[in-house]
Amino acid sequence: MAHGISRRGALIAGTAILAAPLVARAQPTRLRFTLDWAFQAPNAFALLARDKGYFRDAGIDVQIDRGQGSGGVPVALAGGSYDMGYADLNPAIKFVAENPDRGIVAVAVLHDRSPLCAIVRADSAIRTPKDLEGKRLAAPDFDAGRQLFPAFAKSAGIDAAKVTFLSVSPALREPMLVRREADGVTGFVTTSALALKGIGLDHPAQRVMMYYDHGLNLYGGAILTTRAFIERNPAVVRGATAALMRGFRDTLRNGQEMLDNLRRVEPLTDVALERERHEMNVARVIMSDNVRANGLSSVDMGRLQTGIRAVEEAYNLPPRVQAAQIYTADFLPPAADRAV
Repeated sequence: MAHGISRRGALIAGTAILAAPLVARAQPTRLRFTLDWAFQAPNAFALLARDKGYFRDAGIDVQIDRGQGSGGVPVALAGGSYDMGYADLNPAIKFVAENPDRGIVAVAVLHDRSPLCAIVRADSAIRTPKDLEGKRLAAPDFDAGRQLFPAFAKSAGIDAAKVTFLSVSPALREPMLVRREADGVTGFVTTSALALKGIGLDHPAQRVMMYYDHGLNLYGGAILTTRAFIERNPAVVRGATAALMRGFRDTLRNGQEMLDNLRRVEPLTDVALERERHEMNVARVIMSDNVRANGLSSVDMGRLQTGIRAVEEAYNLPPRVQAAQIYTADFLPPAADRAV
């Protein structure tokens, strides 16, 4: 009897030894992921992908943190505090132009259009971008709409030297327009248009000039990483990109599911406000004719190159960045998994 037990014990022990390397190899890979801003509807797809197990399915243990603005994401990636992130592509282009050796690259573009805009009062005499000449626009110094205004001005036929910017904190930007202390504001439509509505200037009382409607055809939100991280972890980048795009498509198909999940993660979420933000983001930024026809992240490299040059000119940078430096389609899921 004792002999039988010892043989059985030896078999079990041997099996455990053989299985141990398999268990070790099956451990999920840790991924540190940063968003562009606080948890809100436009970036909640990443939380949904995490909470529905899409990262886990790809063998990834993901940590998702809020960000402090799109401009901070490439800095965090280059510095090594995060492995991948989600942010507006245009600050990343600026970062690459200024830091060509840091290897920041987008592996997916989720927003086919930029949310950048200028907003004025509908009851004002400002009806076209040209009418902004001689007027005062309120925006923080670091606002992307303000930073890229020279590129907008060039494409829309505005003499940018005739437009005065008032430097204000983000909290004061929209109130300045409501109180008529400024003639307009620049920013993201999904931020400023809703902030204006919240303080009494509803959508019909606003005149929104989307930069893309006036010749500045930039891309928007993108999934970013570094070429060094890609070289070390190509399978992780491919799996994370697929998980994020799966979550992103889910938000397009079922916005309520995303909102319910967002409220679980962030109990103070104003669901009605985030629903409106989501719907505006889908209509104005995500669902272009190109996306309907060709799916998500169907990037035209010529269009991207034109956008890169516009960003370089806006920041008085020499023409340096090539489209293939800032974007690669090599890690995208199949076209069928990007259709909307």
